[in-house]
This record gives sequence, structure tokens and C-alpha cells, in this order.
Amino acid sequence: MSNLDKVKQLRKSTGAGFKDCNAALDEAKGDIDKAIEILRVKGVSKASKKMSRVAKEGVIALSGDETKSSIIEVNCETDFVAKNEDFINFVKELSEINNKCNSDQDTLKKSKMKNEKTVDENMVSLIAKIGEKITIGRTKSINHNDSKNFTYLHTVVKDNLAKLAVITSLETQEKNDKIDLFGKQISMHIAATNPIALKPDSIDENILKKEQELVTEELKNSGKPDEIVKKISLGKINKFKEDNSLLTQNWVMDPKKKVKDILAELKVKDLKIKEYFRIKIGE
Repeated sequence: MSNLDKVKQLRKSTGAGFKDCNAALDEAKGDIDKAIEILRVKGVSKASKKMSRVAKEGVIALSGDETKSSIIEVNCETDFVAKNEDFINFVKELSEINNKCNSDQDTLKKSKMKNEKTVDENMVSLIAKIGEKITIGRTKSINHNDSKNFTYLHTVVKDNLAKLAVITSLETQEKNDKIDLFGKQISMHIAATNPIALKPDSIDENILKKEQELVTEELKNSGKPDEIVKKISLGKINKFKEDNSLLTQNWVMDPKKKVKDILAELKVKDLKIKEYFRIKIGE
């Protein structure tokens, strides 16, 4: 086999560039297996150097069905790479594995892909080939008995890949078109409004504490009496809770109504928003 043929075979099996393959073959004195190992070691080295860089671009991938749905965020450094075919193919396969792993990242990274290499090994190879930092970000799987999942993708890159994704799980014994329509609409609503909790009393205390500090700072130099400041502060916090809780938000398709009003109008017995998850790239 000529050296050129060996380089071609090495490129095909490793995905590395022509110069890297040629240099590895020279170092391995024509031994393809040894050249593959050299490239693997160099790929790990290249990847580790790139891991200190910032990766805020990328894609969100959705997988699964109405019973079990999963989201995975895969980050890279530039939007150009987020549209790269090798990156897209990697993320699409990764999203299916993530659904099987119930979004357990430790299990995910050790799982084997179609080429019999682990996710971690494939990621190292992809970083070396593409030349950008690539990381697995947030992951989430939603799977409840007596619930149906609805999904929404915004700014779609390709197929099940987008810049923003939502899963909404509705709990109900009934199945009909109006529930399906509401499931799609509430997922779009969540994408647009980004609620931080389902109900006002579910908002994290740390978030409320930080908001209270901001409100206090804003009112500190107002010159108003303490009693008035206290009332204004309470009103602002209550408004914050209302605006950021899904059930008390204004319905995006009819802002005169709240989400809880729309739920009541459907008149579906025991219909509940069981859980939701929204994720936007780099957010």
C-alpha cells in the first residue's frame, strides 16, 4: 500500500486532517495502527488545550416521544460549527443515547456510539477534527405515568436540533384534540415567557431574596416613609412572583387572561401541568 493510500485510510478511520495523518504515519514509520494511536493521543492533547476556551454557541436536541422526552444541550464556540455536518450528526446520535440514559451524564459519556467508541472518545476526536471546544451542557428527561409530553422547538437548525426547546408534561386521563392543542400552545407560551416556577409559592427562596435586595436598593433613596416603602416593596415582589410563575402569567395568545384561566376554560377533569423544562442555548 502506497503512503498516499495509507493517509487516505487513516483519514477515513480517524477523521483527522491530511497533514496530521501524514505526520503520524511518518512518526509511526508507516504502521497504520500505531499512527491511529498517535493521532488519538494528539487528539486528547489538542482537546485538553481547547477546554479552557468559552463555548456558548451550539444546539439543543430533542428526542423521545409523548411518554418520555429528553433534551440535551451541546455547546461549541461558534455558530458556524453548530451548523457543521459532523457536529450535527454527533449531536443527533447523542440525543438518542441521552434519552435511553434518562439524561444521566455519567452513563451518557461512557455509552458507546455506532462506531463502538464511547461518547467521550468521539467528543475528543470531534474537538481535534473541528478545532473548537465542545461540551455537553444541561440535560433533562421527563417521564411520568398518566401524562403526555408536548414539545416545541424554536429557531430550528435541522430536524430535532434548535436554539431553544421546551418539554411540557400534561397530566390527564382524557385524550382529545383540545388537550393536544393546549399542549402545543403552552409549550410555545413557555418558550416565549420563560417562567421560573409553576406557581408563585414554588419560586426558589434565593431568587426571591435577590429580587428583594434589588427592590430595596431601588427604593432606598426614594425619600418615602418606611411604611410606604414597605408596601411598595411587597407589591413589587408579588408582581415579580406573578409575572414569573407559569400559572399566573398572562396567556401570550390572550394577555387579558391568565394561564390558569385557560386551564379552567378547557373544562378537562384533573388536567394539570405536571412539569415543564425550557432551555435556550447559552442562557
